[in-house]
Amino acid sequence: MRPHHLVTHPRALHPVAWWLWAIGLAAAASRTLNPVPLVVIIAVTWFVVSARRGDTPWASSYALFFKLAMFVVLIHLVFQALFAGNTQGLTVLFTLPELPLPDRTGLRIGGAVTLETVLGSLYVALQLAAIFCCVGAANALGSARQLLRYVPGALYEIGIACIIALTFAPQLATDARRVRDAARLRGGQKGRFRRFGRLAMPMLEGALERSVDLAAAMDSRGYGRTTVTDPRARRLTVALVTLGSVGLCLGLYGLLNGTATSWMGLPMLVVGVALGVLGLVAGGRRTGRTRYRPDPWAVPEFLVAGSGIVAAVLMFTQLSLDPGLLVLTSPTQVPPVPLLALVGVIVAALPAFLAPPLPSTGVSR
Repeated sequence: MRPHHLVTHPRALHPVAWWLWAIGLAAAASRTLNPVPLVVIIAVTWFVVSARRGDTPWASSYALFFKLAMFVVLIHLVFQALFAGNTQGLTVLFTLPELPLPDRTGLRIGGAVTLETVLGSLYVALQLAAIFCCVGAANALGSARQLLRYVPGALYEIGIACIIALTFAPQLATDARRVRDAARLRGGQKGRFRRFGRLAMPMLEGALERSVDLAAAMDSRGYGRTTVTDPRARRLTVALVTLGSVGLCLGLYGLLNGTATSWMGLPMLVVGVALGVLGLVAGGRRTGRTRYRPDPWAVPEFLVAGSGIVAAVLMFTQLSLDPGLLVLTSPTQVPPVPLLALVGVIVAALPAFLAPPLPSTGVSR
Protein backbone atom coordinates (compact mmCIF):
# COMPACT_ATOMS: atom_id res chain seq x y z
CA MET A 1 0.00 0.00 0.00
CA ARG A 2 1.42 3.34 -1.00
CA PRO A 3 1.81 5.97 1.72
CA HIS A 4 -0.42 8.58 0.09
CA HIS A 5 -3.38 6.18 0.36
CA LEU A 6 -3.20 6.53 4.12
CA VAL A 7 -3.67 10.29 3.99
CA THR A 8 -7.27 11.38 4.49
CA HIS A 9 -7.15 14.07 1.84
CA PRO A 10 -10.51 15.17 0.41
CA ARG A 11 -11.76 12.47 -1.94
CA ALA A 12 -14.82 10.38 -2.61
CA LEU A 13 -14.93 7.10 -0.75
CA HIS A 14 -15.12 3.91 -2.77
CA PRO A 15 -18.85 3.25 -3.46
CA VAL A 16 -18.49 -0.46 -2.70
CA ALA A 17 -17.41 0.45 0.86
CA TRP A 18 -20.60 2.46 1.41
CA TRP A 19 -22.76 -0.35 0.05
CA LEU A 20 -21.03 -2.97 2.20
CA TRP A 21 -21.63 -0.73 5.21
CA ALA A 22 -25.30 -0.32 4.31
CA ILE A 23 -25.76 -4.06 3.61
CA GLY A 24 -24.31 -4.85 7.02
CA LEU A 25 -26.76 -2.49 8.71
CA ALA A 26 -29.67 -3.84 6.65
CA ALA A 27 -28.71 -7.40 7.60
CA ALA A 28 -28.68 -6.36 11.26
CA ALA A 29 -32.12 -4.77 10.89
CA SER A 30 -33.53 -7.89 9.23
CA ARG A 31 -32.77 -10.03 12.30
CA THR A 32 -34.72 -8.09 14.92
CA LEU A 33 -38.22 -6.80 15.60
CA ASN A 34 -37.12 -4.94 18.71
CA PRO A 35 -37.89 -1.24 18.12
CA VAL A 36 -34.89 -0.07 20.16
CA PRO A 37 -32.12 -1.24 17.77
CA LEU A 38 -34.32 -0.48 14.75
CA VAL A 39 -34.73 3.16 15.77
CA VAL A 40 -31.01 3.39 16.50
CA ILE A 41 -30.22 1.99 13.02
CA ILE A 42 -32.41 4.66 11.41
CA ALA A 43 -30.72 7.33 13.53
CA VAL A 44 -27.25 6.04 12.56
CA THR A 45 -28.05 6.19 8.85
CA TRP A 46 -29.34 9.75 9.22
CA PHE A 47 -26.28 10.80 11.23
CA VAL A 48 -23.76 9.34 8.77
CA VAL A 49 -25.56 10.77 5.74
CA SER A 50 -25.71 14.21 7.37
CA ALA A 51 -21.99 14.10 8.12
CA ARG A 52 -20.64 12.68 4.86
CA ARG A 53 -22.99 13.47 2.01
CA GLY A 54 -21.90 15.90 -0.70
CA ASP A 55 -23.73 18.23 -3.04
CA THR A 56 -24.08 15.66 -5.82
CA PRO A 57 -27.50 15.06 -7.43
CA TRP A 58 -27.91 11.73 -5.65
CA ALA A 59 -26.95 13.09 -2.21
CA SER A 60 -30.49 14.33 -1.52
CA SER A 61 -32.09 10.94 -2.15
CA TYR A 62 -31.96 9.92 1.53
CA ALA A 63 -34.82 12.27 2.37
CA LEU A 64 -36.92 10.62 -0.33
CA PHE A 65 -36.15 7.14 1.00
CA PHE A 66 -36.91 8.29 4.56
CA LYS A 67 -40.30 9.66 3.52
CA LEU A 68 -40.98 6.44 1.65
CA ALA A 69 -40.09 4.47 4.79
CA MET A 70 -42.52 6.50 6.89
CA PHE A 71 -45.19 6.01 4.23
CA VAL A 72 -44.61 2.26 4.39
CA VAL A 73 -45.09 2.36 8.16
CA LEU A 74 -48.34 4.29 7.79
CA ILE A 75 -49.73 2.06 5.04
CA HIS A 76 -48.81 -1.08 6.98
CA LEU A 77 -50.63 0.17 10.07
CA VAL A 78 -53.73 1.16 8.09
CA PHE A 79 -53.97 -2.15 6.23
CA GLN A 80 -53.34 -4.12 9.40
CA ALA A 81 -56.14 -2.26 11.16
CA LEU A 82 -58.55 -2.73 8.25
CA PHE A 83 -57.94 -6.36 7.40
CA ALA A 84 -56.54 -7.91 10.59
CA GLY A 85 -59.00 -6.75 13.21
CA ASN A 86 -58.65 -8.39 16.61
CA THR A 87 -56.66 -11.37 15.36
CA GLN A 88 -54.46 -11.14 18.41
CA GLY A 89 -54.77 -9.50 21.80
CA LEU A 90 -57.63 -8.42 24.02
CA THR A 91 -56.89 -4.71 24.55
CA VAL A 92 -59.36 -3.06 22.18
CA LEU A 93 -58.39 0.46 21.12
CA PHE A 94 -61.34 1.23 18.83
CA THR A 95 -63.84 -0.56 16.64
CA LEU A 96 -64.26 -0.01 12.91
CA PRO A 97 -67.39 -0.79 10.91
CA GLU A 98 -67.12 -4.43 9.89
CA LEU A 99 -67.93 -5.75 6.44
CA PRO A 100 -69.17 -9.34 6.71
CA LEU A 101 -67.28 -11.88 4.59
CA PRO A 102 -67.74 -15.65 4.23
CA ASP A 103 -65.95 -17.62 6.92
CA ARG A 104 -64.17 -19.82 4.39
CA THR A 105 -62.17 -16.82 3.10
CA GLY A 106 -60.36 -16.38 6.40
CA LEU A 107 -60.45 -12.60 5.94
CA ARG A 108 -62.22 -9.79 7.69
CA ILE A 109 -62.57 -6.11 6.97
CA GLY A 110 -62.98 -3.80 9.92
CA GLY A 111 -63.94 -4.84 13.42
CA ALA A 112 -62.14 -4.31 16.70
CA VAL A 113 -58.55 -3.07 16.50
CA THR A 114 -56.42 -4.19 19.42
CA LEU A 115 -53.28 -2.72 20.90
CA GLU A 116 -51.38 -5.95 20.30
CA THR A 117 -52.21 -5.87 16.58
CA VAL A 118 -51.13 -2.24 16.21
CA LEU A 119 -47.84 -2.74 18.07
CA GLY A 120 -46.99 -5.95 16.22
CA SER A 121 -47.59 -4.34 12.83
CA LEU A 122 -45.66 -1.25 13.92
CA TYR A 123 -42.56 -3.31 14.76
CA VAL A 124 -42.70 -5.16 11.43
CA ALA A 125 -43.15 -1.88 9.55
CA LEU A 126 -40.29 -0.33 11.51
CA GLN A 127 -38.03 -3.16 10.38
CA LEU A 128 -38.92 -2.43 6.74
CA ALA A 129 -38.37 1.29 7.34
CA ALA A 130 -34.89 0.65 8.74
CA ILE A 131 -33.95 -1.40 5.66
CA PHE A 132 -35.29 1.36 3.41
CA CYS A 133 -33.16 3.92 5.24
CA CYS A 134 -30.06 1.73 4.84
CA VAL A 135 -30.59 1.53 1.09
CA GLY A 136 -31.26 5.26 0.94
CA ALA A 137 -28.07 6.01 2.86
CA ALA A 138 -25.98 3.90 0.48
CA ASN A 139 -27.64 5.56 -2.50
CA ALA A 140 -26.94 9.03 -1.09
CA LEU A 141 -23.33 8.39 -0.05
CA GLY A 142 -22.02 6.18 -2.85
CA SER A 143 -22.42 6.91 -6.54
CA ALA A 144 -24.53 4.14 -8.03
CA ARG A 145 -23.00 4.81 -11.44
CA GLN A 146 -19.53 4.08 -10.13
CA LEU A 147 -20.72 0.67 -8.99
CA LEU A 148 -21.11 -0.29 -12.62
CA ARG A 149 -17.32 -0.52 -12.89
CA TYR A 150 -17.20 -3.38 -10.41
CA VAL A 151 -20.08 -5.51 -11.67
CA PRO A 152 -18.79 -8.83 -13.10
CA GLY A 153 -18.71 -8.92 -16.86
CA ALA A 154 -21.26 -11.75 -17.02
CA LEU A 155 -23.75 -9.57 -15.12
CA TYR A 156 -22.98 -6.39 -17.01
CA GLU A 157 -26.45 -6.03 -18.57
CA ILE A 158 -28.21 -6.82 -15.29
CA GLY A 159 -25.89 -4.40 -13.50
CA ILE A 160 -26.80 -1.58 -15.85
CA ALA A 161 -30.50 -2.21 -15.27
CA CYS A 162 -29.98 -2.14 -11.49
CA ILE A 163 -27.88 1.03 -11.65
CA ILE A 164 -30.53 2.79 -13.74
CA ALA A 165 -33.17 1.76 -11.21
CA LEU A 166 -31.06 3.00 -8.29
CA THR A 167 -30.37 6.37 -9.93
CA PHE A 168 -34.06 6.95 -10.72
CA ALA A 169 -34.92 8.11 -7.18
CA PRO A 170 -32.23 10.83 -6.84
CA GLN A 171 -32.83 12.05 -10.41
CA LEU A 172 -36.55 12.24 -9.73
CA ALA A 173 -35.89 14.23 -6.57
CA THR A 174 -33.65 16.62 -8.51
CA ASP A 175 -36.28 17.12 -11.23
CA ALA A 176 -38.99 17.69 -8.62
CA ARG A 177 -36.92 20.35 -6.87
CA ARG A 178 -36.06 22.07 -10.15
CA VAL A 179 -39.67 22.12 -11.37
CA ARG A 180 -40.93 23.25 -7.97
CA ASP A 181 -38.49 26.16 -7.82
CA ALA A 182 -39.43 27.23 -11.33
CA ALA A 183 -43.14 27.12 -10.50
CA ARG A 184 -42.55 29.08 -7.30
CA LEU A 185 -40.78 31.83 -9.24
CA ARG A 186 -43.75 32.05 -11.58
CA GLY A 187 -46.17 32.43 -8.68
CA GLY A 188 -47.96 29.11 -9.05
CA GLN A 189 -50.87 27.84 -7.00
CA LYS A 190 -50.34 27.47 -3.27
CA GLY A 191 -52.26 24.27 -2.59
CA ARG A 192 -50.17 21.13 -2.46
CA PHE A 193 -52.55 18.96 -4.47
CA ARG A 194 -53.15 21.61 -7.13
CA ARG A 195 -49.44 22.30 -7.36
CA PHE A 196 -48.68 18.60 -7.68
CA GLY A 197 -51.07 18.34 -10.61
CA ARG A 198 -49.19 21.07 -12.42
CA LEU A 199 -45.74 19.70 -11.59
CA ALA A 200 -46.41 16.05 -12.46
CA MET A 201 -46.37 16.57 -16.23
CA PRO A 202 -43.01 18.44 -16.37
CA MET A 203 -41.46 15.78 -14.14
CA LEU A 204 -42.79 13.00 -16.39
CA GLU A 205 -41.55 14.80 -19.48
CA GLY A 206 -38.08 15.18 -17.95
CA ALA A 207 -37.98 11.48 -17.03
CA LEU A 208 -38.94 10.43 -20.58
CA GLU A 209 -36.41 12.77 -22.14
CA ARG A 210 -33.68 11.44 -19.86
CA SER A 211 -34.63 7.85 -20.78
CA VAL A 212 -34.35 8.61 -24.51
CA ASP A 213 -30.97 10.28 -24.03
CA LEU A 214 -29.75 7.35 -21.95
CA ALA A 215 -30.85 4.84 -24.60
CA ALA A 216 -29.07 6.81 -27.34
CA ALA A 217 -25.89 7.07 -25.23
CA MET A 218 -25.90 3.35 -24.48
CA ASP A 219 -26.41 2.46 -28.13
CA SER A 220 -23.59 4.76 -29.27
CA ARG A 221 -21.21 3.12 -26.79
CA GLY A 222 -21.94 -0.38 -28.04
CA TYR A 223 -24.11 -1.61 -25.21
CA GLY A 224 -25.08 -5.26 -25.60
CA ARG A 225 -22.27 -6.17 -28.00
CA THR A 226 -20.01 -9.03 -27.00
CA THR A 227 -16.40 -9.82 -27.84
CA VAL A 228 -16.87 -13.58 -28.11
CA THR A 229 -19.51 -15.14 -30.36
CA ASP A 230 -18.63 -18.81 -29.81
CA PRO A 231 -21.90 -20.62 -28.91
CA ARG A 232 -19.93 -23.19 -26.90
CA ALA A 233 -18.72 -20.48 -24.52
CA ARG A 234 -22.28 -19.29 -24.05
CA ARG A 235 -23.55 -22.79 -23.32
CA LEU A 236 -20.71 -23.37 -20.86
CA THR A 237 -21.55 -20.15 -19.03
CA VAL A 238 -25.24 -21.03 -18.80
CA ALA A 239 -24.45 -24.54 -17.54
CA LEU A 240 -22.03 -23.33 -14.86
CA VAL A 241 -24.34 -20.59 -13.60
CA THR A 242 -27.34 -22.95 -13.55
CA LEU A 243 -25.49 -25.68 -11.68
CA GLY A 244 -24.07 -23.09 -9.28
CA SER A 245 -27.57 -21.75 -8.56
CA VAL A 246 -28.87 -25.25 -7.88
CA GLY A 247 -25.92 -25.91 -5.59
CA LEU A 248 -26.55 -22.68 -3.69
CA CYS A 249 -30.23 -23.53 -3.21
CA LEU A 250 -29.48 -27.05 -2.00
CA GLY A 251 -26.70 -25.83 0.28
CA LEU A 252 -28.87 -23.15 1.89
CA TYR A 253 -31.71 -25.64 2.31
CA GLY A 254 -29.34 -28.08 3.98
CA LEU A 255 -28.04 -25.42 6.36
CA LEU A 256 -31.50 -24.14 7.31
CA ASN A 257 -33.10 -27.59 7.59
CA GLY A 258 -31.54 -29.55 10.41
CA THR A 259 -33.04 -32.86 9.23
CA ALA A 260 -31.37 -32.80 5.79
CA THR A 261 -28.41 -35.02 4.96
CA SER A 262 -24.93 -33.70 5.65
CA TRP A 263 -23.88 -33.39 2.00
CA MET A 264 -26.71 -30.90 1.35
CA GLY A 265 -25.30 -28.38 3.78
CA LEU A 266 -21.95 -26.67 3.67
CA PRO A 267 -20.33 -28.97 1.05
CA MET A 268 -23.06 -28.31 -1.50
CA LEU A 269 -22.96 -24.59 -0.70
CA VAL A 270 -19.21 -24.48 -1.37
CA VAL A 271 -19.65 -26.37 -4.65
CA GLY A 272 -22.43 -24.01 -5.72
CA VAL A 273 -20.36 -20.93 -4.96
CA ALA A 274 -17.37 -22.36 -6.86
CA LEU A 275 -19.48 -23.19 -9.93
CA GLY A 276 -21.14 -19.79 -9.82
CA VAL A 277 -17.79 -18.00 -9.70
CA LEU A 278 -16.50 -20.07 -12.62
CA GLY A 279 -19.62 -19.20 -14.59
CA LEU A 280 -19.18 -15.50 -13.93
CA VAL A 281 -15.54 -15.65 -14.97
CA ALA A 282 -16.39 -17.55 -18.16
CA GLY A 283 -19.23 -15.18 -18.96
CA GLY A 284 -17.08 -12.13 -18.30
CA ARG A 285 -14.89 -12.99 -21.26
CA ARG A 286 -17.80 -12.21 -23.56
CA THR A 287 -17.79 -8.57 -22.47
CA GLY A 288 -14.67 -6.50 -23.06
CA ARG A 289 -14.27 -3.60 -20.65
CA THR A 290 -11.50 -1.23 -19.65
CA ARG A 291 -11.14 0.84 -16.48
CA TYR A 292 -9.93 4.40 -16.40
CA ARG A 293 -8.60 5.79 -13.09
CA PRO A 294 -9.86 3.04 -10.76
CA ASP A 295 -11.04 4.21 -7.35
CA PRO A 296 -8.52 3.56 -4.55
CA TRP A 297 -9.30 1.08 -1.82
CA ALA A 298 -7.37 2.16 1.26
CA VAL A 299 -7.67 2.17 5.03
CA PRO A 300 -10.85 4.34 5.18
CA GLU A 301 -12.65 1.88 2.90
CA PHE A 302 -11.70 -1.04 5.15
CA LEU A 303 -12.89 0.86 8.23
CA VAL A 304 -16.21 1.93 6.73
CA ALA A 305 -17.06 -1.49 5.30
CA GLY A 306 -15.84 -3.21 8.48
CA SER A 307 -18.07 -1.08 10.71
CA GLY A 308 -21.18 -2.27 8.87
CA ILE A 309 -20.01 -5.87 8.98
CA VAL A 310 -19.36 -5.55 12.73
CA ALA A 311 -22.96 -4.38 13.22
CA ALA A 312 -24.27 -7.46 11.41
CA VAL A 313 -21.94 -9.87 13.23
CA LEU A 314 -22.81 -8.54 16.68
CA MET A 315 -26.53 -8.59 15.85
CA PHE A 316 -26.31 -12.24 14.76
CA THR A 317 -24.25 -13.03 17.86
CA GLN A 318 -26.88 -11.41 20.08
CA LEU A 319 -29.58 -13.43 18.34
CA SER A 320 -27.74 -16.70 19.00
CA LEU A 321 -27.01 -15.85 22.64
CA ASP A 322 -30.40 -14.45 23.68
CA PRO A 323 -33.11 -14.39 20.98
CA GLY A 324 -35.65 -12.97 23.41
CA LEU A 325 -33.86 -9.61 23.33
CA LEU A 326 -34.38 -9.22 19.58
CA VAL A 327 -37.67 -11.04 18.96
CA LEU A 328 -40.32 -9.98 21.45
CA THR A 329 -42.57 -12.68 22.87
CA SER A 330 -45.42 -10.19 23.28
CA PRO A 331 -45.88 -6.85 21.47
CA THR A 332 -47.06 -5.17 24.67
CA GLN A 333 -43.98 -5.98 26.73
CA VAL A 334 -41.45 -3.23 27.35
CA PRO A 335 -38.76 -3.65 24.66
CA PRO A 336 -35.50 -4.80 26.26
CA VAL A 337 -32.16 -3.19 25.45
CA PRO A 338 -29.81 -5.61 23.63
CA LEU A 339 -26.46 -4.15 24.63
CA LEU A 340 -24.30 -6.27 22.31
CA ALA A 341 -26.44 -5.47 19.27
CA LEU A 342 -26.52 -1.77 20.15
CA VAL A 343 -22.73 -1.70 20.42
CA GLY A 344 -22.53 -3.02 16.86
CA VAL A 345 -25.01 -0.45 15.57
CA ILE A 346 -23.12 2.37 17.30
CA VAL A 347 -19.89 1.13 15.73
CA ALA A 348 -21.63 1.55 12.37
CA ALA A 349 -21.85 5.30 13.09
CA LEU A 350 -18.03 5.66 13.00
CA PRO A 351 -17.91 6.33 9.21
CA ALA A 352 -19.18 9.82 10.04
CA PHE A 353 -15.67 10.43 11.44
CA LEU A 354 -13.54 7.81 9.65
CA ALA A 355 -14.55 8.50 6.05
CA PRO A 356 -12.39 11.09 4.27
CA PRO A 357 -13.93 14.51 3.68
CA LEU A 358 -15.41 15.14 0.28
CA PRO A 359 -13.84 17.60 -2.18
CA SER A 360 -15.08 21.15 -1.83
CA THR A 361 -16.63 21.04 -5.28
CA GLY A 362 -18.75 18.00 -4.32
CA VAL A 363 -17.92 16.22 -7.57
CA SER A 364 -17.26 12.50 -7.19
CA ARG A 365 -14.72 10.90 -9.42
